[in-house]
Amino acid sequence: MSNHTHFPVDHEAESRADRGRDPKPTSFWSSRAGFATIAFLAIGAFFLVSEHRAHLIPWLPWLILLACPLLHVFMHGGHGGHGGKSSDNRPNPPHQH
Repeated sequence: MSNHTHFPVDHEAESRADRGRDPKPTSFWSSRAGFATIAFLAIGAFFLVSEHRAHLIPWLPWLILLACPLLHVFMHGGHGGHGGKSSDNRPNPPHQH
């Protein structure tokens, strides 16, 4: 036999509280419209590349070289970038690539 005291639970009050909360907003890209947009962009990119391959091949080395500085600039946001402060007041170690 247990010595637990069971309190009555008002399940209706819990469901009323849940109804008052706003549902989590979802991202556009994870919605049905977002998936459709991704599909149309992928199909469009395929036809654009397949129809204009002769024009794109000479530019490919330059596009790869252009991607390097762009990725460098935009990817620094993921790890704090340069010049962040450390909590122990030591100078930051040099950033290595």
